[in-house]
Amino acid sequence: MLGKSFDDNSPLFLQIKERIEDQIINGALEEDVQVPSTTQIVGFYKINHITVSKGVNLLVDEGILYKKRGVGIFVRKGAKKMLVEKRQQNFLTQYMKPMLAEARKLGISVKVLIEMMEQEGGNEFTFVKK
Repeated sequence: MLGKSFDDNSPLFLQIKERIEDQIINGALEEDVQVPSTTQIVGFYKINHITVSKGVNLLVDEGILYKKRGVGIFVRKGAKKMLVEKRQQNFLTQYMKPMLAEARKLGISVKVLIEMMEQEGGNEFTFVKK
């Protein structure tokens, strides 16, 4: 389902929300496919129904999921694209901007930063200039 353990760094409902988002991004939950019910998630994790509902309802409010009355909750068309774009923007503000600011303070050039990322990332990253 969604993975078993939680951390103490953020509220459970946000972790439930993020796990569902992760499943959409990695393709485990496809668009127009029903997501596990809140009852199923509650049973799997042994956590409060209100907590699970709060996480799921955030995704409904954001337009990632939609409800079919009497049927269940489904992944909206375009949800994966929306989530990837949102996470890319968050990546930029949470990681890239602070990293670049620190690199400037330390006198690290963009060329050296790219070399460091390629070395650290192995073959996963190939940087091509535009």
